[in-house]
Amino acid sequence: MDLDHAKALVIAKGHITIHSVNALYVVVKRANSLMDGLDLKLDITHARVDEDALETLHAASESHHLPARIDPQQAPCTIHVLAPRREHAPARRALIAA
Repeated sequence: MDLDHAKALVIAKGHITIHSVNALYVVVKRANSLMDGLDLKLDITHARVDEDALETLHAASESHHLPARIDPQQAPCTIHVLAPRREHAPARRALIAA
């Protein structure tokens, strides 16, 4: 956290599923409550993230709100998701087979 510059970084590791993503949202909500206008980055570059969980994270990023079940008041939340690069598995497999 850098409150002087209104920035925070949350780093997640491990396996993020559609169920465990709620725990990340709780951490993000807590950080967001510390200061209005906080610029929060969620670094999941070293995590294994299920596609449906990644979609919900991107939806929160685009809407600037956490899911209503996590934040019923729907406080504005600026969250930037730093996601891992996606490899195109079929193309990679085809290259290996060649």
